[in-house]
Amino acid sequence: MSWIYMMMAICLEVAGTTSMKLSQGMSKPIPTVLMIVFYLGSLGSLSLALKQLEVGTAYAVWSGIGTALIAVIGFVFFHDQITWQKGIAIGLIIVGCVLLNLNSGAHGEAAGKAVQEQSPSAASLGDGEGL
Repeated sequence: MSWIYMMMAICLEVAGTTSMKLSQGMSKPIPTVLMIVFYLGSLGSLSLALKQLEVGTAYAVWSGIGTALIAVIGFVFFHDQITWQKGIAIGLIIVGCVLLNLNSGAHGEAAGKAVQEQSPSAASLGDGEGL
């Protein structure tokens, strides 16, 4: 389920960034409101995904795939220039995300073990005590 939340977070983040572009510097109210709604939804979905995913892997996938999708949307819909360097960079982002996910810890196994292995003082920080 955490990867479903991650995909939702990515899609909502891409929608938020696209709305940001359409808002023309937040001068158009409807795209501006949509931008805020999409970004809040994205962060909410990402936080749900982080219940089981490692934060480093999840953030890298969220930001990397989102960046690649926005670059493609910019090229297709907003006629942004694409060079072979940009194409290679997008490919490297995708390869990096795939490599991160080949690690078995990226699927929540290591994250669950790490929480179980924490010392009592470190574990108390995770439940809101000691903050």
